[in-house]
Amino acid sequence: MKQLLRTFAAAFMFAGILAGCLAVLLLVILMVRFPPLLIAVVLACWIYRKLNAES
Repeated sequence: MKQLLRTFAAAFMFAGILAGCLAVLLLVILMVRFPPLLIAVVLACWIYRKLNAES
């Protein structure tokens, strides 16, 4: 029973990591195809860094 639970946990971890990698890859593809999205992401990261440095 314990081995079955470990197998299911490993499968869910693999699926989660795969979904995360796919989401990042899709975001990169969209940023390359649509430059305004790249500008928006860079601007959001810059604003976040500025706000985080002040606090």
